[in-house]
Amino acid sequence: MRAELLSRVLSLLPDPAHAERPELAAYHAMLRDYPVRGGKGIRSDLLLASARAHGVQPGPAWEGALWLAAALELFQNWVLIHDDIEDDSEERRGRPALHRLHGVPLAINAGDGLHAYMWAAVHRAGVPGAMEAFLEMIHRTAEGQHLDLGWVEAREWNLAERDYLDMVRLKTAYYTVVVPLQLGALAAGAAPHPDFLPAGLALGAAFQIRDDVLNLNGDPAKYGKEIGGDLLEGKRTLIVLHWLAHAPADQRDAFLAQMHRDRPDKDAGVIADIHRWLLESGSVAYAQAYADREAVTGLAALEGALADAANPQAAQDLLGAMRTLATRDY
Repeated sequence: MRAELLSRVLSLLPDPAHAERPELAAYHAMLRDYPVRGGKGIRSDLLLASARAHGVQPGPAWEGALWLAAALELFQNWVLIHDDIEDDSEERRGRPALHRLHGVPLAINAGDGLHAYMWAAVHRAGVPGAMEAFLEMIHRTAEGQHLDLGWVEAREWNLAERDYLDMVRLKTAYYTVVVPLQLGALAAGAAPHPDFLPAGLALGAAFQIRDDVLNLNGDPAKYGKEIGGDLLEGKRTLIVLHWLAHAPADQRDAFLAQMHRDRPDKDAGVIADIHRWLLESGSVAYAQAYADREAVTGLAALEGALADAANPQAAQDLLGAMRTLATRDY
């Protein structure tokens, strides 16, 4: 399925070999860069699992679901290009981020181009309600990103756990869980269950908190992003906010001093110390326990929403996939 979705994505994108100018060949290659690098495909897999649970079989409805999954892959890739620029990230999927290879202006332009091709895929799907779902997803994701970036820009650390949860539910939960579940139902011609929203918000929070944990102690070969990158980027995470509330004054002062610097100006030795302090504290375990509780809440709501699913076996497969997603080690 990953190969089929990539083929659909690339079928929408211009082929560098057919460009009339070398500059445009370079642009077309940039459009393909992140999609070809691959990815976990978590969101498109969830969309297709939801479609199967709602009774979609091979045929026109399945074709529509596949085009929506391709559109979701395009969304993920253009958002990642912009996100890497906004976070001043070094790597994406084991290689230098696109703006590190080509510069910020060209990378922004490539992201804008992929955004347009995303809508082409939504159009190809021909699924009623899909455009509105994508618009909702983009609006909520942008709001969450604004909270995240705004706190970084303002050097704001006077935040509570509730602030973090508001941010991740907007930034992560809608496009990772809520909308993929809804799009799967729409592909089947069904009205999305209203409990997809609370289920997806809880599961999305669990997913993001787990990602924050992996950013500190994950396996680099599996994780695909630089370990400790959140510290260098000054990310507000549940782990850090919990730690700040309990850290010794000298460690807290050292942390805040580093977080008031831009990434290139941070002291690598002090950041390494902070990384170690976080791992040695109980804050990682606290965050993981919080994620586990959110996962239990979300899975219970999702199980109820799928109780009358058209394809019960596919619904059970979907629930199993969500359990894995919320507790993943990659």
